[in-house]
Amino acid sequence: MTATARLLIDSKCSLGEGPIWHPGRQQLFFFDIVEQSLYAADETGEIVESWLFNESVAAAAIVDNDTLAIATENGLIRFDLTVGGINRIEDIERDVPTNRANDSRVHPSGAFWIGTMVKEGSAKAGAVYHYRAGTLTTIIPTAAIPNATCFSPDGRIAYWSDTATKKIMKCKTDPQTGMPIGDWELFADVSGHRGSPDGAVVDSEGYVWNARWGGHCVVRHAPDGSVDRVIEVPASQVTCPSFGGKDLKTLFITTAAIGLSDEQLAKEPSAGGVFAIELDVAGLPESTVIL
Repeated sequence: MTATARLLIDSKCSLGEGPIWHPGRQQLFFFDIVEQSLYAADETGEIVESWLFNESVAAAAIVDNDTLAIATENGLIRFDLTVGGINRIEDIERDVPTNRANDSRVHPSGAFWIGTMVKEGSAKAGAVYHYRAGTLTTIIPTAAIPNATCFSPDGRIAYWSDTATKKIMKCKTDPQTGMPIGDWELFADVSGHRGSPDGAVVDSEGYVWNARWGGHCVVRHAPDGSVDRVIEVPASQVTCPSFGGKDLKTLFITTAAIGLSDEQLAKEPSAGGVFAIELDVAGLPESTVIL
């Protein structure tokens, strides 16, 4: 089964990332990592608010209706949406100025899995951290480009990829704490498919929706790793999907324009936009983080 997503927001992000749907606000939040910006849009795609930070911002976790926890270049911050106030929660690699946060997501237990990577290049000098209730733990000590972090509906399986490997991995997790409790094993080898694994999200049926950087698509993987369907995207650098809308049956998809030549941009005028498609399967509401 193949369908094509439509352009929802012509945001022209250099590096659009980290989309999450906030059910309490009925808004889609997403980032432009390069431009250090956070945007909020309604279901129709209208940008209702935006914020500019003084460091790169990559991913958010819902605290409550007025507050997000945001993974930034230097750590984890608490961000008040009503007044724009910032309080630092935890330093993460603050002493490593070459690194920044990347793909991150909240486990059903309330644990925030936060990935980091080198800002420029692909050196394997990033990591993945587990933050919950005031405690920060390193769970993957080395990574080049951490991506595809997402979890099964019951919180017993985590998915993750180091993009350049073109492999999506999985491991068992403690549903109460979100800590990995098993070895990582192969979920899907995508080297024979289009693009490389970027961000991912799990739907209510336990299927994994994975954005493919360089692949012009989002791929739905069945729990056994096989390809169930493909969503075409009119931009090549597809970064992350997120379910939202009132019934959680809209798939929002961020993309990036960074690195594309003028010739490529002429062929992809919507690169960096946010795309959307209505589906016959619902997603899951984002889990709230336990700070």
